[in-house]
Amino acid sequence: MGEAVKNLYVHFPFCRGKCTYCALCSKAGVSRADRESYVNSLTRSISPIFPNGDGSRHSSPLSTIYFGGGSPALCDLRPLFKVLNPLIDKNTEFSVELHPLDVTEETLQVLKDGGVNRISMGLQSLNDDVLKHMRRGYTFDEAEKAFRLIKEYFENSGVDLIIGYPGDSWGQSPRLQRLSDWGLKHCSAYSLILEENSALFKLAQTGTVPPPQMGTVPLKLYSDEEIMDELSFISHFLSEIGLKRYEISNYSAPGYECRHNMATWNGEDYYGLGIGAHGRIGLKRTRNWWGQSPEIKPSLIFPQWGQSPEVETVSEEFDFKERKIFSLRTARGLDAGDCPHWIERLDRFAEEGLLEKENLVYRLTERGFEVCDSILAELI
Repeated sequence: MGEAVKNLYVHFPFCRGKCTYCALCSKAGVSRADRESYVNSLTRSISPIFPNGDGSRHSSPLSTIYFGGGSPALCDLRPLFKVLNPLIDKNTEFSVELHPLDVTEETLQVLKDGGVNRISMGLQSLNDDVLKHMRRGYTFDEAEKAFRLIKEYFENSGVDLIIGYPGDSWGQSPRLQRLSDWGLKHCSAYSLILEENSALFKLAQTGTVPPPQMGTVPLKLYSDEEIMDELSFISHFLSEIGLKRYEISNYSAPGYECRHNMATWNGEDYYGLGIGAHGRIGLKRTRNWWGQSPEIKPSLIFPQWGQSPEVETVSEEFDFKERKIFSLRTARGLDAGDCPHWIERLDRFAEEGLLEKENLVYRLTERGFEVCDSILAELI
């Protein structure tokens, strides 16, 4: 695992409660002792990854750090901040995902003192009934209050939204004007994916009547066309409030693009630490990795999960395709100069109005953004 890697992702698989749509690697109800054990294991795994002669620190600062989850703030992150401090300078982008109920002045101050300079808050919906059905645990008013507090500490902050949840309609939301006044610097708008392991999938497939505490949202799923209409609406709304689309699902004010995610889409290497984390270093692909600390075994920390570290070596051909293909997701586009075997297919997509072409650089059109997955699948 080379020393030149400049990006670090750390996964925290803990949450307040499992949302109905979620099939990610996260678990509710984990004890404080187990969460502390998890952080201590991450802390022990970081120093060996970034050696500098005596193993004390990395030879140069990291470009990006991203704490995702789950809910990272359910852990005491200060031990991690201490070991990461030598790897941070004024140019490091340090992002942390926050649940609205985790937002307190004390938490925000700890994050700021730890070097964090970017916050992504999981808002998901503006509709209180939908938020209740999602099991998010807060109302829109409470989320608005939380975000305004975040803005007092972090100018570089934004929200995540889910488009296409049953009973939700962004085009008819009376709260969009309030959202436009939040001063968002970033927004991720993800289309709902009905994951088989999610509670929503089971409710929708079986027709099970949800418990009363989940509210009365109708379980009629939107069609692909309806979801694309909703995505188009939210894209235009975000554009009107100054957030430009720079990747399929991501919008930002100028200069506030998420550099960590851009590093991934631009083909850069990144370390992924912790249960549920993925990483890419050269031809190595890692999952549930704990760095170069073989004594740390996830199965010993959470035996009920049985997550074992995985390190796979891929072919140079696969590596090239993976790194190259992600660039098409971005507004920068894909330069086909070093992959002439794709040009015929890319030209066909351009003729269909899904791509625009400038010399050998291909970029998604508005319609192309909506069907990008099918374009990528054909190229791969």
